[in-house]
Amino acid sequence: MRALRTLVFTLVAAASCLGVTVRAADDGVRVGVAAFGDWRTDAPGTKRLIRASDLPQPYASSSAGNAPRIVPRPRTVLPRVPAGFSVSVLASGFEQPRQMRVAPNGDLFIAESGADRIRLIRAGETAPSVFIDGLSRRPFGIAFYPPGPDPRFVYVATEGEVLRYPYRIGALRPSGRATAVVPDVPVGHHWTRDIAFTPDGSKLLLAVGSGDNDGEAGMAIEARRADILEYNPDGTGMQIFAAGLRNPVTIAFYPGTNDLWTTVNERDGLGDNLPPDYVTRVKPGGFYGWPWFYIGGNPDPRHKNAHPELRDGVIVPDVLLQPHSAPLGLAVYTGTQFPASYRGDVFVALHGSWNRALRTGYKVIRIPVRDGKPSGGYEDFMTGFVADAPNVWGRPVGVAVAADGALLVSDDGADVIWRISYEGESKASERR
Repeated sequence: MRALRTLVFTLVAAASCLGVTVRAADDGVRVGVAAFGDWRTDAPGTKRLIRASDLPQPYASSSAGNAPRIVPRPRTVLPRVPAGFSVSVLASGFEQPRQMRVAPNGDLFIAESGADRIRLIRAGETAPSVFIDGLSRRPFGIAFYPPGPDPRFVYVATEGEVLRYPYRIGALRPSGRATAVVPDVPVGHHWTRDIAFTPDGSKLLLAVGSGDNDGEAGMAIEARRADILEYNPDGTGMQIFAAGLRNPVTIAFYPGTNDLWTTVNERDGLGDNLPPDYVTRVKPGGFYGWPWFYIGGNPDPRHKNAHPELRDGVIVPDVLLQPHSAPLGLAVYTGTQFPASYRGDVFVALHGSWNRALRTGYKVIRIPVRDGKPSGGYEDFMTGFVADAPNVWGRPVGVAVAADGALLVSDDGADVIWRISYEGESKASERR
């Protein structure tokens, strides 16, 4: 089944490049204009494939200002997931829960960005405790060092700095004071700062989004921004790992490889369907276009004739998403609770649009992966957060795989952590 699903995405992509009209009726893959869609076409299992050749011209539609109105979740309503899966609230009562990381012993660490603290939920439990409080500038990224079963430090990235705390597995608080290993991260506008260590522990990577939307304030403010930065674990030796990534929100290494993946929020103001957000493996030393180009060598009209020498070197991302969906969290499914066909696939949380007339995002998607490589397409996995045109009751942010193999999703619209488990289709039908 896994091989068949990947093959379908691959054949659809290949046929499209040859100019062939594709109707994948049996597998239901939405391609071309149909792939863009909006929240009304979302449903668990809906598949989409957006190609660089599908992009409209800039300003094909006007730029929308359509921010969501957050409303309380109806008491009897839960997100929708595929048959055989069930959803429950693991924990609630947070203030803007965002990035999540699971420690080697299964403890769940949550960046509670709205409360400037890190929360912890012990493996197998549901009650959160405070691991670190009194942080400044909205914590987000969390990483354990050195990689492996016995880390001695937990690193926390706030908007303005990367902090290192002494830590031992199972501890409910740090065992010492923080050291600011990177004390001078640029601040303003895009504020999420994710961190990850290379698998061998030799380098610390830090994702920093741009200082404005499209370089309109000048590139002088963009030093060390719209980049993934590389440091030694002690914060020395800064280099640019990859550039031209407007807002790389989450970074993570695919297990068993040296491939870094990221979720990227692309620019606004070019119309409803331009440009797509994306998920991609990041090439060391690679350039992804911002602000002068997008999705390969497509020139941004607001930077007409700027840097033509860079055009041919712009990398086309692996997986293009519905524009303005705002991909945030990313996790590789490494558990054994879900069916075998899910193992190694990538789950991504889409926080939801504001710069689109008809909403996109507000869901969790699944990217099929084979031999560590994405096929190019994706499918809806967890949907149902949009109540109607203006009203939204949930906004997915972080994704993590629990020690028991359940999938966890933080939601800073409902301020809860969702737990998605697999029961088998017969049990799930009985529960409904």
